[in-house]
Amino acid sequence: MRAIDRVLGSDGFEPLVRIEAPEADPKLFELAHPRSHVDLIHDAVPLEGFARVDADTAISPKSWEAVLRATGAAVAGVDAVFSGEADNVFASVRPPGHHAEKATAMGFCLINSVAVAARHAQRHHDAERVAIVDFDVHHGNGTQDIFYEDETVLFASSHQMPLFPGTGELGETGAGNIFNAPLSDGDGGEVFKAAWRERILPAVDRFGPDLIIISAGFDAHRLDPLAGINLEAEDFDWVTGELMDLASRHCGNRIVSVLEGGYDLTGLATSVAAHVNRLMTG
Repeated sequence: MRAIDRVLGSDGFEPLVRIEAPEADPKLFELAHPRSHVDLIHDAVPLEGFARVDADTAISPKSWEAVLRATGAAVAGVDAVFSGEADNVFASVRPPGHHAEKATAMGFCLINSVAVAARHAQRHHDAERVAIVDFDVHHGNGTQDIFYEDETVLFASSHQMPLFPGTGELGETGAGNIFNAPLSDGDGGEVFKAAWRERILPAVDRFGPDLIIISAGFDAHRLDPLAGINLEAEDFDWVTGELMDLASRHCGNRIVSVLEGGYDLTGLATSVAAHVNRLMTG
C-alpha cells in the first residue's frame, strides 16, 4: 500500500480524489458469509503477536480493523458510483478478499470484500445483475464459491493454472454464470488479451450488468515472484479500458475496482498507475 501511495502521489494524479476507507458494519459480512465464519475470524484475532488461520494466512491485533476498512472501502465505492459521486472507484486495501470462500478463510484472505460489495449493490441499490471480473494471477475461488449457483452475479476470471488454489477449470460453469479462462506458465500479453476478447468480455457484454466490480490483482505482472504470467503494465491498461467500454455501454460507467494480489513492488506500482490512470482518463 505504501508503494501504491507513492506512485499515486506522483505527477499526473493530482486530480485523483482520495477518501479514507470507512469501517464497515460487521453485519454486512453476513451478506456473503455465515455468522459462524464472521465470529470465527473476529475471535481468532490475537491481543498481541500473530495467529494463523491456515499455513499461509496470518492475523495480528489490527487485522479485524483492516478487514473492516477493506470491506468498508469496497462498499463505500459501490455507494459512490450509484449516488453519482464518482463514475468509478479504486479501493487500495489490505487484506485482499477473493480467496475467502463462504465459510473458509485462506490465501491471505479473511472476508470476501468484493462479494459483500456485490450483495450490497443488490440489496441497497437495486442492482439486478452484478459482474465480478478477476485478473489476479490466482483464481478467485472464494468469489466463485459464493456465487456458484447465483444467476444474478457473473464471475469471470483469468488466472494461471496449475497454481494455487487449484480451481478455475473451464468446466467450472456454475449456473451458467461462471467463466474461467485459464492461462499457462509463461503466457504473456497476447494470450491474456485473447482470453479476455474471446471468453470474458463477450460474457460480460451478454450479461448486461448494472455494476462491474474488478478483483484487481497485479501479480500476473512479469516481475511478480509468486507466478509465471508475463504481463506488462500496458496489459492492465488495456483490460481496464475494455471494461470501461462495457461499463459505458451497460451500467452508466459504474466500476468499483478492489485491490487483490501483487507482490513485486515495482510491478505492482507501475501496474496500479496504469490501471488508475485509465480509470481517471477513459
